Amino acid sequence: MTTRPVLYSWRAHPGAPAPGLPWQPLSDDLYWESSKRAPDRRLLFAPAPDWADDLQRVARAVFAADRCTSRNATFDRWTRHIRLSVPVTAPGAWARALPHLTKLLTTVTGDRWEVEFRPFDADRTRSGPLTFDTEEYAREVSLFSGGLDSLGWAAQRATTISSGALLLVTFQERNFEALQDSVYEAVLGQSKRPLRRLEQSQTVRKPKGATFELERSTRSRGLLYATAAVHAAAAERVPVVHIPENGQLALNPPLSAARAGSCSTRSVHPWTLYHLNRVVAEITDTPDVALRVVNPFASLTKGGVCAMARDAGLPQEVLEATLSCGTPPARQGNQARLAHCGLCFPCLIRRSGLLFAYGEDRTPYASDPWDPHLDKKRTRRWRALQHWLDTPCTVLDLLADTPLPSDAQPAELLAVVERGREELRVLVESAARWRRAA
Repeated sequence: MTTRPVLYSWRAHPGAPAPGLPWQPLSDDLYWESSKRAPDRRLLFAPAPDWADDLQRVARAVFAADRCTSRNATFDRWTRHIRLSVPVTAPGAWARALPHLTKLLTTVTGDRWEVEFRPFDADRTRSGPLTFDTEEYAREVSLFSGGLDSLGWAAQRATTISSGALLLVTFQERNFEALQDSVYEAVLGQSKRPLRRLEQSQTVRKPKGATFELERSTRSRGLLYATAAVHAAAAERVPVVHIPENGQLALNPPLSAARAGSCSTRSVHPWTLYHLNRVVAEITDTPDVALRVVNPFASLTKGGVCAMARDAGLPQEVLEATLSCGTPPARQGNQARLAHCGLCFPCLIRRSGLLFAYGEDRTPYASDPWDPHLDKKRTRRWRALQHWLDTPCTVLDLLADTPLPSDAQPAELLAVVERGREELRVLVESAARWRRAA
């Protein structure tokens, strides 16, 4: 059984005509963001090259299409067929990049994508920001979500004495802006170098007159983040973008067959980064010197990241103030406005990492998965985790779920997963003791 494609066309600028049926229009107007965070008003010290503008435009179009297409309407309630038309300045270069872009989108969303490119009207493109002296440019660019991993990397780099600025790219999380601000202030307070922060929006609203509800899975969100950082780095001539994610969660091996493939987040998986870097290489037409996106924590577990952040001088309470949850209660309308459900896999990984680094975790969670009063539905991930820890994990398990690039070292990646499993086993054993003592 196949799913009929949903057709979207990205409007290059507010005055562009709407596409004719059956194409549905998408544009920057769908993003709920203040004028200071609009794509043409970001606080960069130089204009980005055309290819970086194109990459950002493609990612924003993908994310808007992702949010506007419900998975519930498909035969398996997951796999969609999306056809997308986006204007770019170099359609020929994007045609060469298309195979990598298609694999990238399929990996992160699990959908069937058909992307086509049409010429962008350069005469109507936005004007770039003022150009400053190159000495003012950033020397490093990294994503900064307000999560534990990005905090650890930012703290490490901020305490490295340098005259060059560290630019942190943040996508604001609704209901958690104050939390993200406080975590950033903690890094700023101990920084030994200039620190800048670029705030972006990830909130898409329904098109006017739409009767559907926005899709909630947002699997392409990581691509939106990464391309914004690439755009900033390209503008200020930074050759490497850092996306810090512990290797354990970057690989994110499924706890069960039901969570294989894109059902588990793949935004920083080695296969994802490989194809993103290949897209960048093709559209810049300089594959040997193209800007690269790397994960500096690929060899670390969550516990390793927590220990590194601790050793960088961050107080335990700052690490515990970060946001790690995949489904924060406050985002779901919970009046307690807690940041962590305590039950999802990212929360379980977080618990094990903090326990490894500090011997305790004082984060206020909405629930504990070992609570005997919770029903089976709410403890399903905890039970799946225990079953997974009792089952051998091999290189074949990593390869069977999502491919690895040819230069990957499977044995080293498996070693990271195994160290993470040991940290999780300690959490399970500690939970048994806590439950007996209760």
